[in-house]
Formats: sequence, C-alpha cells, structure tokens
Amino acid sequence: MRILTYKKLLYPTLILCFLNLNLFAQNSKITIHQDPKFEQLLNEKRKINASITVNEHYKIQIYTGDIETSKRTLKTFKRDFENYDGTIVFNTPTYKVWVGNFKTRIDAERNLIPLKKKYANAFLIKPNK
Repeated sequence: MRILTYKKLLYPTLILCFLNLNLFAQNSKITIHQDPKFEQLLNEKRKINASITVNEHYKIQIYTGDIETSKRTLKTFKRDFENYDGTIVFNTPTYKVWVGNFKTRIDAERNLIPLKKKYANAFLIKPNK
C-alpha cells in the first residue's frame, strides 16, 4: 500500500519536472531610446543639487522677499559676480537668495565686504541641516 502511494506521488512529480524543462520565461530585448537633452538636464540638476546642499559651509544671504524679486536679484547677482554660485531657497512664507559656499567663517566675511557695497542688507549665515 505504501509503495503504491509513493508511486502515485513520484510519477506526477517526475512528469512535472520534465515538462518544466521545456518551459521558457519571456525572452525579449529592451531598447531604450533616450533623448540627449535628458542627459544634459540631468547634469544640470546634479550641479544645482550640489550647490544647494546644506552642510557645514557658510553662505551669504543677499535678499529676502517675494519670488519675482528674488529671481531678478539672483539674475543681476550672477551677472555682476560671476565667481559666486547662488540659489533661491523657499522658507515659508518668503524666498531667500543665498550665495557662495564658504568653508570658513573668515573666508565668508572676507567675501561679504564687497557684496555689502551693492547689497546693503547682505549678511552671513550658516544654514542648519
């Protein structure tokens, strides 16, 4: 009786194993066509993200206010001071224009002096994480 039970289990198991050898998964090749502008956009985004990172560096805030004036301020700043990077940060309910990325406070204060001539309200900040 036991032998008969084992045969009943063994035969279907072997048949399923042999049938399984003939089964194949979906085989297809995927070709992705990517617009070259996408890679350029991705590189720009990486560059912007690198300048936005909040870390142990000091920055100079040159403007606080609405979005349109912030955009104009940043645009004129980048035209006048090409050596500095700048970004607009939203902090409810105002927009802030932060420039520079200085490792030491002395370096930031040294760069704050020429910026104070054009932007009287500019001051030094150390952003929190």
